[in-house]
Amino acid sequence: MSSTTLDRSLVMDAVRVTEAAAIAAWRLAGRGDEKAADQAAVDAMRTALNELPIEGVIVIGEGERDEAPMLYIGEKVGKGGPRIDIALDPLEGTTLTAKAMSNALAVMAWAPAGSMLHAPDTYMDKIACGPGLPAGVIDLDASAADNARAIAKAKGVDPSEITVCVLDRPRHAEIIASLRGIGARVQLITDGDVAGIIHTADPETGVDLYVGQGGAPEGVLACAALKCVGGQFQGRLVFRNADEKARAERLGIKQLDKKYDLHEIVRAEAIFAATGVTKGALLDGVKIAGGFVETHSLVMNSSTHTLRQVRMKRPL
Repeated sequence: MSSTTLDRSLVMDAVRVTEAAAIAAWRLAGRGDEKAADQAAVDAMRTALNELPIEGVIVIGEGERDEAPMLYIGEKVGKGGPRIDIALDPLEGTTLTAKAMSNALAVMAWAPAGSMLHAPDTYMDKIACGPGLPAGVIDLDASAADNARAIAKAKGVDPSEITVCVLDRPRHAEIIASLRGIGARVQLITDGDVAGIIHTADPETGVDLYVGQGGAPEGVLACAALKCVGGQFQGRLVFRNADEKARAERLGIKQLDKKYDLHEIVRAEAIFAATGVTKGALLDGVKIAGGFVETHSLVMNSSTHTLRQVRMKRPL
């Protein structure tokens, strides 16, 4: 294995890890217990990772902010082999799962050791679009409305034909108002901004742009996915207090106000995998019936620019 690529044999290993987490989380869907669902996904993902021939280090793990059961940053997993950085969210959408709502996922990304931004568990301002657009078409420092206009101009359409995905939070009220003010469509999501960002790369979703503030760890995961399909992303860490700034500095972040490009966040080739927990726009959810379990996963490899959907059915 070179320093910038991962062995292709790891692609399906990644899918098996997210499948295990998704199945474990699904068993607690609709039970109303977010922490129990998250813990089940964490335990299943850790077990699956420790069965693999890798020397993995968790660089993006479960969040301190939510006092979640962690696959903690710095934890080593695997039985030995290629050295890789691992970014993961065993259950993106704990609330969605607890309420049996759509769009919950188990998500993971791999890259060669030392090539992923060690983002602290803080917030991040983000903007993203899919492939096929001019480089630099989006700018985190421009307004949401100006970015939507730029996307419209690049596509040769009116801004009213642009759809922007935004996380439905009070902090985004101004963004939403500005987008609607130019006639753009705003698609609000309740949780799960990794899926929201990936939607910009899938023509079937109709999403042209993602903008807003969400978790920094999720930003790294989304960058790994977009790197595989040629999308664009910019992000800047957001700190609410001195403790969060100190946490970033401990992880080696020197420029606290830096605007990161996608290729600064994931600096080498990456593998991204996601498995649906509950049915959503991106993936179908887990199904268990007649003694069989079925899953629907997405796996991407940036070194080969391949995107593969994987459907698995096996006896329980």
